[in-house]
Amino acid sequence: MREVEARVLDAVDDPGTVSLLAETVRVPSITGTDAESELQHRFARLLTEAGLDVDVWKVDIEGLRARDGFPGTEAPRSEAYGVVGVTGGEGVPALALQGHVDVVPTGDLAKWEGNDPFAARIVGDTLHGRGACDMKAGLVANLAVVRALRAAGVRLVRPLAVHCVVSEEDGGLGAFATLARGHTAEAAVLTEPTSGTVITANAGALTFRLEVSGRAAHGGARTEGVSAIEVFWPVFEAIRRVEAERNRDVPPLYGDNALPYPIEIGTVRAGDWASTVPDLLVAEGRLGVRLDEDPADARAALEEAVLGAPSPWLRENPPVVTWPGGQFASGRLPEGHPLLGEVNRAVADVSGAWPREAAAPYGSDLRLYAAGGIPSLHYGPGDVRFAHAPREQVELSELREVTRALALLALRVCGVR
Repeated sequence: MREVEARVLDAVDDPGTVSLLAETVRVPSITGTDAESELQHRFARLLTEAGLDVDVWKVDIEGLRARDGFPGTEAPRSEAYGVVGVTGGEGVPALALQGHVDVVPTGDLAKWEGNDPFAARIVGDTLHGRGACDMKAGLVANLAVVRALRAAGVRLVRPLAVHCVVSEEDGGLGAFATLARGHTAEAAVLTEPTSGTVITANAGALTFRLEVSGRAAHGGARTEGVSAIEVFWPVFEAIRRVEAERNRDVPPLYGDNALPYPIEIGTVRAGDWASTVPDLLVAEGRLGVRLDEDPADARAALEEAVLGAPSPWLRENPPVVTWPGGQFASGRLPEGHPLLGEVNRAVADVSGAWPREAAAPYGSDLRLYAAGGIPSLHYGPGDVRFAHAPREQVELSELREVTRALALLALRVCGVR
């Protein structure tokens, strides 16, 4: 390892990074809330303090809705801010490190230790809290890299960019806005949680809404009505059948994951009175998009299954399928792109082991960066199985290892003066 690389690794401030992660988790930056904007401004200040040239702008949400490729949103949102920091150097950044500040809602508070999802409890080597894994640890690792470069007095030949975005959890508005602003790079690492694996491809996810009609009647004369709940069941069974069909041939990148393209119903609402046969059921869910599949084809497959559900009532009263909310296409790193080898070598030099390459079954901002011409992959601290769960957590040893691998990557990709 070159002397400059050792100097930068020695400059990584592990206690400061852990402290910043705890502070960041304590900001309840649920997507669409004021705290999301608060955290963006906080990271803008931190990037400025780290010596980067920082662009902070208010996102024109309505203006972006009119652009081709708008990714959709789910959370109500009155404002959004973009934040990009760039180190010195000339030309297009050789590398961008990207992370999102927003987190999903907490769910039932009683299922969290101490009833506080944002306490950022540290027990041994583990920090617990909403967003710790997805993906504030990765966000903080990106900042720790540029802090270490500054502390070591390193000047890069090519610029390094840090992108902090909002709204990843509900569609990718922040990444879309960042790219529309003109921020680009020759390659990008999204520091989403990967458990030491390098994720070079991920499935898409499309939010859908189903409206299933019944016929209202008094509950005491229920045979006079048609329950929307009962007629929804053949629709649900049809969805499970098309899910099985879409997961028959799994690409080798998914390893032993037998269901990389799941279809899940997340919410179901029916009826408005306890003693009335419900005449409307509304269900919302997500549809997995296969690698390299046109999202229009994925939508068509679900619509065909729903409208073909075997039911005389549904044939006369077909369900209505709409596509509100986030619309994640799939994305992948181009075959043979050097970024994979560069990341692998950096990880191996820090951990002593060559990382595994895999694909992920969920959507992310990767597909927006790929569509924007920026070859991208995921590598970051955390186990995605803890994401969106009341046991969300991240191992601090993994945060330290990822930060060092990213620092080596930045030095090697951007070059040192």
